[in-house]
Amino acid sequence: MTKKILNEENIFAGFGGQGVLSMGMMLAYAGMIENKEVCWMPSYGPEMRGGTANCIVIVSDEQISSPIVTKFDSAIVLNQPSLDKFESAVKPDGLLLYDSTNIINPPTREDIMIVPIAASAEAMKMENTRIMNMIVLGGLLGVRPIVQIETVIEALRKVLPERHHKLIPLNEKALRRGMELAGSAAVVTAG
Repeated sequence: MTKKILNEENIFAGFGGQGVLSMGMMLAYAGMIENKEVCWMPSYGPEMRGGTANCIVIVSDEQISSPIVTKFDSAIVLNQPSLDKFESAVKPDGLLLYDSTNIINPPTREDIMIVPIAASAEAMKMENTRIMNMIVLGGLLGVRPIVQIETVIEALRKVLPERHHKLIPLNEKALRRGMELAGSAAVVTAG
């Protein structure tokens, strides 16, 4: 039996300030730690915080030929404008994971897996709205184990300044809670 070669092309999108770019960066760092080929390409408007932001993250077992991608294996969206923009960019049989707390008009496609997670509401329950992005990343890894959660935690230790290391246990809790939420979410599958 041959091992399936990993080649995941993802788009993370939302408002600036929601942790979209750092969520993608954590996935890319974790991929590097696991000796995978990675690409992280951020894009944001000039207004930055409050404007739209997205990043493309590719994690692969093979060399990445181009960081420019227009169709994605997974779209992880945190707001309505991003859902409106990227729902059609998910490949058939791909994944659309979204923060259902901030979406008024949910996705309608029937040829993809759709996973709603009330990440913002869950972050409020955990009494720290800044961990919403880690809940969402945990949700993604719960559905698509691109990297191990332990590797994301290792990446946090390497990336976060020492003075913020006290937040790593909370981020780990958020990642694991996101996995749980994705596992129990009402998943609509293709076909």
